[in-house]
Amino acid sequence: MNPRPKRNGGGFSLIELLVVILIISLLLTLGAAGLRGMGAGKGVSAAVTNAEALFDEARSTAIGKGTTAAVLIDARDPNDTENYLRRMLIVYKKVDKDGNQTEDWLVSSRASMMPDRVYFSQTYSKSGEKTGTGSGTGGSQLTSQDIAMDKSIMNGQYFVYQFNSQGICTTPGASFIVGTGARSTGDAPRTTGDGKKDFAGFVIWRNGHTSVFRDSQQMDLPAQITTF
Repeated sequence: MNPRPKRNGGGFSLIELLVVILIISLLLTLGAAGLRGMGAGKGVSAAVTNAEALFDEARSTAIGKGTTAAVLIDARDPNDTENYLRRMLIVYKKVDKDGNQTEDWLVSSRASMMPDRVYFSQTYSKSGEKTGTGSGTGGSQLTSQDIAMDKSIMNGQYFVYQFNSQGICTTPGASFIVGTGARSTGDAPRTTGDGKKDFAGFVIWRNGHTSVFRDSQQMDLPAQITTF
């Protein structure tokens, strides 16, 4: 009689293979979540850096042209999933031959878009703070304004940060806050990640310069954020 062949003990059992597959799946899931968080943070940081540059350009435009200039954030159509609370542009008041400002705004340069999934916060951006410390606390919520431009197709509601001909911010202590989220047609943006970690911004001083907020307390964010 032939002896029964011995079983090779060097292989893996089905249970061991399933455990390994489960561990790999968990690691991939955690890694993907971490990458999403990193991407969100980079998007917000890029939006703040770009916005600061636009504010500086608007201030320089006001001084250089000797007129009122402003940074506008598009709030015209909540059904516009591309531009609403994401599109920014610089405008200035037209000056007539006698040196007087007209009511029409002229577009200074082409529009700038915030990174994907980054939106201007109409809830937490304030028109000015009460304490005078530049902390962003207090103040009143920004309201959009009806803006008429030389190109009528661009007329509509915008959030406005304005500088006079000397480059002075007309709402000193105003804050500019952006956050990472998602939005459906007609709705306000909603948080999708780590809440307050996905927000950033800066305060605009009277001289038109900006200072970035260091933490969520300076931005006066609540403990829980759903929409912004």
